Amino acid sequence: MSLTETINTQIPDAMRAKDAERLSALRNLKTALVTEAIALKKKGDLTDDEAFVVIKRLVKQRKESAEQFLKGGRKELAKAEEAESKILEAFLPAQMSEKEVRKIAEATKKKLGIADKSKLGQLIGAVVKETKGKADGVMIKKIVEELLS
Repeated sequence: MSLTETINTQIPDAMRAKDAERLSALRNLKTALVTEAIALKKKGDLTDDEAFVVIKRLVKQRKESAEQFLKGGRKELAKAEEAESKILEAFLPAQMSEKEVRKIAEATKKKLGIADKSKLGQLIGAVVKETKGKADGVMIKKIVEELLS
């Protein structure tokens, strides 16, 4: 079962359970997936990898919104954004540990023969490609900077 099908089956479940928070998150997710499919001129559903990209984007937006709401003193809105973020994160594949990412970064650095900070962006890009979205970009950047310092 594809990720899109899973989401489509969970919407009625959330309705029956009268879980308004989850229902709202799932509907927003479905809308974002359909919008992305239209933008990519896809006839059917997105592939799971394409859907993961959309979900990651939504999670990042929710976290940034929660941060802004906290700065503005709107704790109830921040709490709602964080809750939706947690619901969306459940659809993402398990994230790699820092140890696994470090191992990949070191191997990539050796393979590309990068020794100084002038190639920082190139190494970060290669590591991101290698981890295939299963590692946090902030963590990748931190590890690569440590390796090159």
